[in-house]
Amino acid sequence: MSIADEQGLDLVEISPNAKPPVCKVMDYKKFLYEQKKREKALKSKATKVVVKEIRFGPQTDDHDYEFKKKHAEKFLKDGAKLKAFVFFKGRSIVFKEQGQILLLRLAQDLEEYGKVEQMPKLEGKRMIMFIAPKKK
Repeated sequence: MSIADEQGLDLVEISPNAKPPVCKVMDYKKFLYEQKKREKALKSKATKVVVKEIRFGPQTDDHDYEFKKKHAEKFLKDGAKLKAFVFFKGRSIVFKEQGQILLLRLAQDLEEYGKVEQMPKLEGKRMIMFIAPKKK
């Protein structure tokens, strides 16, 4: 304690469970600042997963399908995950097979850009499928 007071620094306990406890003379505020700086640098390097959505109807026309497929390709090329879903309104729920065929067709068309993470699955009024981008 006296050595730390002489130098105008703090006595910091590094490992309290050791016998005898390990202490270090340092500037504690500077230590905390450096630690926060390190954590912030690690956090900024962490990748953030972006999920883009594309919505279809059970009777989506070919032109609309191609248009949405181009957007899906762009999203996958940019490295975002894709959530494609068919939304069933009212009585259109009887066309479940058409929705599934549409999503499987999309998966097949986007095979070179991404891989299917979750096959088409009906959840309430929507049939959802996830596609993850392929690594470069």
